[in-house]
Amino acid sequence: MAAAPDHLFTLRNNFYLGAYQAAINSSDIPNLSPDDAVERDCLVHRSYIALGSYHLVINEINDSAPTSLQAVKLLALYLSSPERKESTISSLKDWLADPAIANNATLRLIAGTIFTHEEDYNEALKHTNAGGTMELYALNVQIFLKMHRSDFAEKQLRHMQQIDEDHTLTQLAMAWLNLAVGGAKIKEAELIFQDFSEKFLMTNLILNGRAVCCMHMGKFDDAETLLLEALNKDAKDPETLANLVVCSLHLGKPSSRYLSLLQQDHILVKRASSAEENFERAVQSVS
Repeated sequence: MAAAPDHLFTLRNNFYLGAYQAAINSSDIPNLSPDDAVERDCLVHRSYIALGSYHLVINEINDSAPTSLQAVKLLALYLSSPERKESTISSLKDWLADPAIANNATLRLIAGTIFTHEEDYNEALKHTNAGGTMELYALNVQIFLKMHRSDFAEKQLRHMQQIDEDHTLTQLAMAWLNLAVGGAKIKEAELIFQDFSEKFLMTNLILNGRAVCCMHMGKFDDAETLLLEALNKDAKDPETLANLVVCSLHLGKPSSRYLSLLQQDHILVKRASSAEENFERAVQSVS
C-alpha cells in the first residue's frame, strides 16, 4: 500500500531552512485533514514569529484555538516584550502541569524552545528529551550542543538517522554536530550546507552555515562574502551580525557597527560588555 502524500512537505521544509516568507506563501493547501490543518497553521504562525510579527500571531490565535496553536501564541507572547516573559513562563508551567495537555508535542517543543532561550537546559530537556517528533529530536541535539555534550547530541542524531536519514532536520542536526566536533568534520558540514544551497531556496540559515564552515577552515574572505549576502537579505538578523563581528575581527576590519546592531541580550553583546567591565576593574586595581 502506497504511503499517503505529505501535503505539508514543502511548507515544513521552507520553515526548517529559514525560508519563512516562502513557507507563509506556500500555505494555501487544499483538502488537509483537521490534524494537518492545525500543523499547517502552527508552522505559518511560527514563521510569522521568526519574522518578528509577534502581535499578528497574538491577535490571530484566540482562546478557543487548539492546544498546539495556543502554545505557539505563548512563544509569541514570550518573545514580544521582556515584561511579558515572567507571566508567560508562569502560564507555560501551568499548562505543562495539566496532564490533559502536557504531552502535546507542540507544547513540549515550545517549552523546550522557551527554556533554551532562558538557558535553563535541564528544564528544557524535561519536556523535550522523550522526543516523539523530528523537531523535538533536532531541538534535543541543539540543547546538548549548548551544554557541550556532543556525545548525547550524537545519540539523538543516530535516532533521527534511524527514522529518516535524508530528512532535512537530520541533515541539519548532522551539520550542527560536525561543526561542534570540528576537525575533519567541518568539511562534511560544509557539504551538507552546499547541498542545501543547490536544492532549496538560499536562506540566511544556509548562508550562515556555509560561512561558519569557512571560518572554521580559515577562509574568512569567503565567509565575509557569504555573510554580506545574508545581510542583504535581512539587515537585522542576529546570527548574521554576530558572525560578521567574529569574521571582521579575524580580518582586522572594524566590527563595532555590527555589534551595535545586535540586541542587548545577545550572548556576544553580553560577553563584550562583561569583558569591558573586567578590563575596567583590572585597570582600576592596577591604578
